[in-house]
Formats: sequence, C-alpha cells, structure tokens
Amino acid sequence: MHILIVEDEAGIIQFLQQGLEEEGYQITSALDGLKGYELIQNQKFDLILLDWMLPKMTGLELCKAIRLKDLQTPILFLTAKDTIQETIDGLKAGANDYIKKPFSFEELLERIKIHFRNQKEPETVTLGTITIDSKQHRVLIHSQEINLTQREFQLLLYLAKNKGKVCTRTQIIEDVWDIHFEYDTGVIDVFINAIRKKLNLKIEEDYIKTIRGVGYIAND
Repeated sequence: MHILIVEDEAGIIQFLQQGLEEEGYQITSALDGLKGYELIQNQKFDLILLDWMLPKMTGLELCKAIRLKDLQTPILFLTAKDTIQETIDGLKAGANDYIKKPFSFEELLERIKIHFRNQKEPETVTLGTITIDSKQHRVLIHSQEINLTQREFQLLLYLAKNKGKVCTRTQIIEDVWDIHFEYDTGVIDVFINAIRKKLNLKIEEDYIKTIRGVGYIAND
C-alpha cells in the first residue's frame, strides 16, 4: 500500500516514514501543499496523511482540490486544530478521518489499518429506493446519481448496513468517525441534514428516522 504524507515538518515526516515503512507501507512525502497536489496528479496513492497548516496550499485547500478531481483516496488529517467547527470544515471538505497532534503512532497505525480494511469490503446496499455501491462510491436514487462527501457517504452506508437497528449517536461517532472519547455528537445531525437535503426524498421515502435523544434508525 502506497501512502502519501503531506507535512511541513521534516521531523514528523521522518518519524512517520520510518514507522510506516517498518510496517510494510511504501511512503512518498511532500513538504508543502502544492507539491502534494502535483504528486497526486501524477501518482496513485492508497491513502493520504495530510497536515492542515501547510505552505503554498493549505491542507484544507488540498483536500478540496483532491475531491474536486473526483479522487476517493482516503484522507486523514493530522493537525493541532481541534474545534468543532474546524473538525466539521475538514470533514465537509472530504476528509475521512481527523487525528489531533500530538498523536500516538499506534493509534494512527490502527486508523490506517481500518481504512484499508474498509476498502476490502465491496458490496452494494439498498435502502428503499436508494442503492449504495461502496466499491464504486456511488449513491443512486431512482437511477439518478447523488453526489455525497466522503463522510456523508460513510454515514449513509453505515445506517443502511444497520437498517432496522437503532444506531445511537455514540455508536455512530465510534464506528463512523472512529472517535473513542467524549465528543460533541451534534456533528452527526449536521451530516444527517445534509444527506436528507441531497437525497431530496419524498415524505414516503424518508428512510432515516430520528430517535430523539438517542440517535437514528434506517428502514426501507
């Protein structure tokens, strides 16, 4: 598996490269966002580790540029920024995960493994008139393709895979966001609202129900 590290601190790159290469990963690195963007246009990567504060092109700008090219490569932000709004901004830009500096290498390694493991589980899931193709990263409703962000797609897929079951906000944060500590679960409501708006479902096609004070349940 080939991982791109875009980070402006050479020491962090060296630390990550040494640890990840020992785990068998191939590593390419860039010290600024523009160089990272150039590499992405010319090479195929299986995962991107992306710093937020970068010279020439910020991590947020780079993340948006990657998604505009319709590349679905998993992106993990490595950053000291940790406010709720900044987290939301990163996820809305198309990031798959968010890990705060300073971080444990063991935790980062496990998150990387989870993303690679998820990529090996291609399947099509239906939710009423919605078809979700996890391999092609496509969502169709009435044969019309709906464009969702990475996080919106992951959340919809998770609810569809667990249809008929009540998914608590804590479960969603842990399983979709991979966050296992106290966290403001209100971010989930933002993404649910965005999904509903993009799907533009009729009243009889409201497949995602809100369980007040608990979470959500998806049903056909």
